[in-house]
Amino acid sequence: MREMERTTITLDPDLAATLRRLASERGSSFTATVNAAIRAGLATHRPGAEGPYREQVVSLEVRPGVDLAHALRLAGELEDAEIVRKLELNK
Repeated sequence: MREMERTTITLDPDLAATLRRLASERGSSFTATVNAAIRAGLATHRPGAEGPYREQVVSLEVRPGVDLAHALRLAGELEDAEIVRKLELNK
């Protein structure tokens, strides 16, 4: 027989009521129901349990005539201007 550890926890009232109802429906003790619920919750959070990561790819569908090189250059210039502005505020 395994050794049991007695621990006191505080449950939100709605959670305690749900666990008591579930214990009654299953004909099991409150303690057994709490232990089963915790085991089930922990089993879903094991590393790798959610499967491999899959990246969702979305087409940007750039319109004809739009040059992304110019957009990147503009973004860089705007970033540089913001850095200069922040440096000037600290003077």
